[in-house]
Amino acid sequence: MFAVIKTGGKQYKVAADDILEIEKLEAVAGDAIVFEEVLMVGADGDVTIGAPLVDGATVAAELVEQKRAKKIVVFKKKRRQNYRRKAGHRQNLSVVRITDILTGGAKPKAKAAKKPAAAKSEAPAAAAGAKDDLKLISGVGPALEKKLHALGVTSLKQVAEFDAKEIERVDAELNFKGRIEREDWISQAKTLLAGE
Repeated sequence: MFAVIKTGGKQYKVAADDILEIEKLEAVAGDAIVFEEVLMVGADGDVTIGAPLVDGATVAAELVEQKRAKKIVVFKKKRRQNYRRKAGHRQNLSVVRITDILTGGAKPKAKAAKKPAAAKSEAPAAAAGAKDDLKLISGVGPALEKKLHALGVTSLKQVAEFDAKEIERVDAELNFKGRIEREDWISQAKTLLAGE
């Protein structure tokens, strides 16, 4: 049995136990993944073509590893204009192993599956209980979250319990100049913990 799936703007013909290198997915090694954009399914000469997708068909896979492709060199030149530009690029890739091709609305039997391209529509209140999710605080991005983790601040509860001494310590370490009080991190963290 085979299927044609679409992911990362490309189409791939897959069968059970195939290993593919595809555009990077937001997941970690060992995660189960479900590809719902199935364009064609075939088995023993019987082929079903979607319009554009095959109803009830999914492809289950497991993420093997995240890696980067071989480096390519991009070189631009305009002759007699003294114009040369050289740049390198390494594409981020995910290596996945196809575990099953499912039809008729069947669900994968493996552990909880993640959808690869699903937008993060999770409400802040629902994610407030998630450990280490400091990005829910307005003004905290991925880079700042890493810096806070390095200082030992890993949960919303810690932020909600900041006292003057702790605020001064974090301000000094990260050179914030009063940002914690200005953006009112403490009340934001309390609101998120309360589930509002």
